[in-house]
Amino acid sequence: MDQQTWTAVDQYFTSALLPPDPALTATLESSTRGGLPPIAVAPLQGKLLHLLAKLTGAKSILEVGTLGGYSTIWLARALPADGRLITLEYEPKHAAVARANIEAAGLADRVEVRVGAALDTLPDLEGPFDLSFIDADKVNNPEYFRWALEYSRPGSVIVVDNVVRGGAVVQADSTDPSVQGVRKLHELIANEPRVDATALQTVGDKGYDGLTIALVTS
Repeated sequence: MDQQTWTAVDQYFTSALLPPDPALTATLESSTRGGLPPIAVAPLQGKLLHLLAKLTGAKSILEVGTLGGYSTIWLARALPADGRLITLEYEPKHAAVARANIEAAGLADRVEVRVGAALDTLPDLEGPFDLSFIDADKVNNPEYFRWALEYSRPGSVIVVDNVVRGGAVVQADSTDPSVQGVRKLHELIANEPRVDATALQTVGDKGYDGLTIALVTS
């Protein structure tokens, strides 16, 4: 099994399960033109986020890490007409691209993009949020998770992306700050009685990685 196979399988399931979507395609294209890195979630992962939001009946969503708004659009589409999504983005350039993409997708009425370091903007939010999606710098994952938990209620779900790091997450002595951030996140979760969590390894067009899903229980 190799990257070529993973990509082919991703393409098969995408063609079988996800109809062509002009707004999402345009979002990826505008992100590329804007010089944003190609690190948005894959289409099937975006649909997973959408379904999780639907399954939880989310009316309020927090996203940490906007990039070009691709995952934002997937999530916001799951909201009812009176729902709200707040997404936090460090880079003003990324935020500008995301705002244009979100507006073009017809979701500007329920999405707010806030610019700045997330650890600076998180204290100013008002919860609770039914679903939180963390997909930003991995070094600060533990703090992002603490804030997401602070803004949650019993029944809320917190999803953290990119937790496998190509398998490097098992390296306790890693000098990679991102790996250590992910490990500290899971140490936090393991000792947090208010959540029930699991982690999944994934392969696909984006390579070998994974995500963690936590249910807030109390």
